[in-house]
Amino acid sequence: MKSEDKKVRFIDLFAGAGGLSEGFIRAGFEPIAHIEMNTFACETLKTRMAYHHLAKNNQSGIYTDYLKGIVNRDAFWASVPDKVIKSVINREISEESIDELFKLTDQLKEDQSVDLIVGGPPCQAYSIVGRARDPQNMQSDPRNFLYKYYLRFIDRYKPKMFVFENVPGILSAKNGDHLKDIIIGIKEIGYEVEFRTLLASEYGVLQNRSRVIIVGWHRGSNLHYPNIQKEENPFKILSDLFSDLPIRNHGEGELTTPVRYTQPINEYLKYSKIRNGLDFTTQHIARPHNPTDLEIYRQAIEQWISKRQRLDYSKLAPELQNHKNTDSFLNRFQVVDPMGFCHTVVAHIAMDGHYYIYPSLEQIRSITIREAARIQSFPDDYFFEGSRTAAFKQIGNAVPVLLAEKIAMKIKEQF
Repeated sequence: MKSEDKKVRFIDLFAGAGGLSEGFIRAGFEPIAHIEMNTFACETLKTRMAYHHLAKNNQSGIYTDYLKGIVNRDAFWASVPDKVIKSVINREISEESIDELFKLTDQLKEDQSVDLIVGGPPCQAYSIVGRARDPQNMQSDPRNFLYKYYLRFIDRYKPKMFVFENVPGILSAKNGDHLKDIIIGIKEIGYEVEFRTLLASEYGVLQNRSRVIIVGWHRGSNLHYPNIQKEENPFKILSDLFSDLPIRNHGEGELTTPVRYTQPINEYLKYSKIRNGLDFTTQHIARPHNPTDLEIYRQAIEQWISKRQRLDYSKLAPELQNHKNTDSFLNRFQVVDPMGFCHTVVAHIAMDGHYYIYPSLEQIRSITIREAARIQSFPDDYFFEGSRTAAFKQIGNAVPVLLAEKIAMKIKEQF
């Protein structure tokens, strides 16, 4: 059977909003199941899986009608087979749920094999920032041990390969013991393993986001760690990523109203597939800000653009300081670099926008949902279900789609 005719199937664990999955689907892989505990992320996944089903069957106009608000979500989900929606399992992976999750996954995969497992347990327990804020260094956090359930899925379904994604803090968590335990566990169930730290901006993403990518393969097979080539990345946030989106003042925009582009597609948006066929996008919505924050943003933007210096919170005028802590986290207000790449987008973006200030005095605000999604290289037709806060959290927790696609393409070559 020709490789292009054979479907390569995967399971996505701790799937989030589907950034990793989207990259693998782009590369030609077919999802069997997504398992995720967050309800809003699961709703986003259901919407995206419905989109892929319709696109594959030349019915993507139904999805366009959904984005435009012509049909509601219930009607949209009802337009695809029930199995598509049920392939997204909204459950926490735990000792109490794992047998039921195996049963549901068995039903979804039917008599087909599982070629690949992807995903990454929640990373907060391995996060350096998280450990710094926790008096116990997060050593007792149960999320440290979610990898054991990931390994149980590998042991049950025996995929040819797996991709385990996490934050760089996993390398140093508990002096490296957590990573050692993961590798020992992987080898005990018959897999070889290798890990590397990948910087997303070296693979086409306009974000300096480092992630540890652990890849394993059947011991004795001719498979290996994917050889992903670094790329020149001459593109810039303001001119290449944000320039075709209409101006937004703080508090402007709606979650579901179509937004027309203000410029033709450029080289980067075409290369990254961020603009992928539609003549509009959605969710270009900006948070409202109070006058104090707007003044801080203005100063931060001026300082970054004129001097390329970050604002030091402790040096603000006293009347602008709302927080008593002037000894740590002094970089809590940061401007996205207009002439280069964004710093790492994290889930805290759901709480406030201070760390992601739009890099222009023409629009003094934090970045919109759509701008954050673009930084994570989500395509413009990707719709995040839930509130504005829920959408930001999903985006902050995601794997950049473009990085996932580059990994997936190299793995597919081996298959």
